[in-house]
Amino acid sequence: MFQNKKIVVVLPAYNAELTLERTYAEIPHDIVDEVVLVDDASSDQTLALGKRLGIKHLVRHEKNKGYGGNQKTCYNKALELGADIIIMLHPDYQYTPKLIPAMATLLSSDLYPVVLGSRILGKGALRGGMPFHKFIFNRFLTFIENILLNEKLSEYHTGYRAYSRHVLETINYPANSDNFVFDNQVLSQIIYHRFPIAEITCPTKYFEEASSINFRNSVVYGLGVLKVSVLHRLQRWGLVNLDVYKKRK
Repeated sequence: MFQNKKIVVVLPAYNAELTLERTYAEIPHDIVDEVVLVDDASSDQTLALGKRLGIKHLVRHEKNKGYGGNQKTCYNKALELGADIIIMLHPDYQYTPKLIPAMATLLSSDLYPVVLGSRILGKGALRGGMPFHKFIFNRFLTFIENILLNEKLSEYHTGYRAYSRHVLETINYPANSDNFVFDNQVLSQIIYHRFPIAEITCPTKYFEEASSINFRNSVVYGLGVLKVSVLHRLQRWGLVNLDVYKKRK
């Protein structure tokens, strides 16, 4: 427990054998109560390594469900375990687990119900190896999203996120896509329900073993992000009534 809050870290994994151990070793286990690893039908030894590392809560998808589908399983399991704070950390070691205490503090003190680890705050993105075209793509999409969602975030595309239990019990994340656009749908739902969002600077690490989507999937993702943003604005104006914006409770 951390300030009387149960913290569960969820690891949505796909072929993370080469980086999982480094990621897991840096998790501050003195404040983290449970770690959940969801293996999305990896073709390597991700699950076996998770067992060797002693990760107690292991879930394997026998068929690949996609990045969003993986997160749905992660969050369902975390809520089932009674988590008060749920922190999603990619096991590809692109985001440092050393920020978990800072993120947990913002949530456990009830300052914010959502915390994002931003690669764009500061000047660390390009210095950390983010390809220049990805940086430009990130900045363009974020600019459009801030306009349509009436928000002021430094980026919407980080995979390092912390949520309070109340947030995940409120937003209708099960209705979201099973693909990469899931992350943006979640933020759209959070903003729609007027949950405040905090951002902290997160060092960026790009290297050969870190996961990344290819150019084609990046284009599909970008178009999906724009669609989510437009639908959010139409929903806010009352021109559509979409199930994804309905409260779960």
